[in-house]
Amino acid sequence: MTEDVLIIGGGVCGIQAALDLGDKGFNVWMVEKEPSIGGRMALLDKVFPTNDCSICILAPKMITCFNHPKVNVLTCSEVEKVSGSLGEFEVTIRKKARYVDEKKCTGCDACTQACVLKGKIPDEWNEGFGTRAAAYIPFMQAVPRVAVIDPEKCLYLTKKKCKKECAEACQRGAIDFDMKDEIITRKFGAIIVAVGLVMFDPSGITEYGYGRFHNVIQSMEYERLINASGPTGGHLKRRSDGERPKRIAYIQCVGARDLRNGHPYCCSVCCMYATKDAMLAYMHHDDTENYIFYTDLRAFGRGFDEYIRRGAQEYGIKYIRARPGEITEDSVTKNLYVWYDVPGQGVTNLEVDMVVLSTAFVPHPSSKKLAEVLGIHTDEYGFFKASDDLLAPMDSSAPGIFIAGACTRPMDVTDAVTQGGAAADRAAQVLTGATGKVSVA
Repeated sequence: MTEDVLIIGGGVCGIQAALDLGDKGFNVWMVEKEPSIGGRMALLDKVFPTNDCSICILAPKMITCFNHPKVNVLTCSEVEKVSGSLGEFEVTIRKKARYVDEKKCTGCDACTQACVLKGKIPDEWNEGFGTRAAAYIPFMQAVPRVAVIDPEKCLYLTKKKCKKECAEACQRGAIDFDMKDEIITRKFGAIIVAVGLVMFDPSGITEYGYGRFHNVIQSMEYERLINASGPTGGHLKRRSDGERPKRIAYIQCVGARDLRNGHPYCCSVCCMYATKDAMLAYMHHDDTENYIFYTDLRAFGRGFDEYIRRGAQEYGIKYIRARPGEITEDSVTKNLYVWYDVPGQGVTNLEVDMVVLSTAFVPHPSSKKLAEVLGIHTDEYGFFKASDDLLAPMDSSAPGIFIAGACTRPMDVTDAVTQGGAAADRAAQVLTGATGKVSVA
C-alpha cells in the first residue's frame, strides 16, 4: 500500500485538501486541467458574507500549496486511466504540452507582448469581455506564474506561418514549440475528486434575451466586470455603450428550480451572491439602484440572514418576490424592461440599464467521463454521488476514492473548504488503517 494521494482539481477545495494532507506528512499529487490552480474562486471580486477580497484569501493558499514540499502540482493535466483499488490505484495522467519550459519561464510576459495575435483572441478568463494573445499568462496572480501557448490559436503551431516573435522575445529561451504531451503513470493509495462545477448557459432561456440583448449578462460576467483585475479595471460598464448602469436588476433561479432545463434543485447560494453583487455596485457608486427578483430567499448559512437584511437596510437593495416572465429592450436606448406579475396588481414592468442573470450551478462537462474513468457513481443531475449523505458524505461508491466540494452539489466557498479538509481526513484515515466508522450509542 502506498500512502501517496492524488487530488483531481486545483480549486480552493482541492487546495485545502492538499495542504491538510501535506501537513500530515502525505505525498500529494494535484492534477489541474487549467494552466493555473485557483479554480472559480479566483474569478470572484469579493466573498460573502464578509465581503473580503477573494483573491487576497486565495492567493496565499495557492502559493503555499504550490511550494509545499509534500505537494506536486501538475497543471494543464488530466487523468486518463485509473485501475486498481484502495491502497494501490494505478493512474495514468496526461500532462499536455505547454510549449513553455516551466523551469525557465519567469513570468515576465515578454512573449505575450510580442505575440502577433495580442488583443485578438477572446479571453475566456474574463468571460469573453477582454482579449488575450496566443501566448499568455491566464491572470495576474496565476500559480504557477508561467506562460502558456494556445495550440489551437497559435499561428506557428496551426499553420507554421508565424515567425516565432514570442520565442525571440524570451530572453530565457523558455519557448519550446517541439514540446510534446507527457504521459505519467504512478500508484496512489487514495484519490480525492474536487473538480468543481460550471455555470448554466442561459442562452436557451430566450425570454430573457441573453445573447440577443447587449445589456443582459450572467453573474460570472458581472463578477469579472466589477473586479479590479477584470477587463474594465473594476468599472461596471454596459456592453452597448460603455456607460455606467444606474439601475440594475438581478434575476434569481435562472436555469435552476426549473424542470425545463433538468435542474429542479435550488443552488443554495444565488440569493447571497446576488445580494453581494448589488452591494458591490452600491459600493462603487451609492446612487445605483439595485432590484433583486427572487422566488424565495434561502439565506440558511451563518450570518446569511443578517447579510440579506444589511443589503436592504444599508445598501438600499429592493427585493421583489416575483419571477419575471420576459425581458424586452428599447431599440434606441438599449435599456431593458423586466416584465413580472405582482399578485393582486397584475403584470407590470421595471425599466433598468442592466440585467444580471443568477444562473444555476451545474456539473462540470468532464464529470461524466471522469466518473466512468474512476468507476464511481453520479446522481440524476450529474453530480458525484456519496455512498451515504449523512454517515459518509466524502466517500464515493468506490473505496479509497473520495469526493469533495462543488462537484458533489452546489455550495459556497466556506462549504467547499470544509469538505476539502474532510476529504483529506478520510483519505488519511483509510491510509493509516483507521476505520472511520461512526458508532451510535
